[in-house]
Amino acid sequence: QVQLVESGGGLVQAGVSLRLSCVASGGTFSDYVMGWFRQAPGKEREFVAGISRTSISIVVADSLKGRFTISRDNFKNTLFLQMNSLKPEDSAVYYCASTYEITHWDRENEYDNWGRGTQVTVSS
Repeated sequence: QVQLVESGGGLVQAGVSLRLSCVASGGTFSDYVMGWFRQAPGKEREFVAGISRTSISIVVADSLKGRFTISRDNFKNTLFLQMNSLKPEDSAVYYCASTYEITHWDRENEYDNWGRGTQVTVSS
């Protein structure tokens, strides 16, 4: 079973960029479809973006298109989330998740493995 560890979060000011990373171990990274989710205090966890094994298919939540980009490096077993023009409402814990197969990118229950998350806080 793959283990996922996120990093790259922090406290930043509105308008800047951050790149989150998620390193996978204990499995063959290129076998997995990957996704990013986030959860703000008092809110449900929401889908951010997903990417297929070879990066052919990429899905980004409509509200985040144009600012957030997902990518992966299968040689480095790493998933990335590039976040630009950050806003205070982007503040949340960001989680990466993996699964072998996906039908509905935005459904948490379709992902099998989750990291512990990395906190992103955007100040105004």
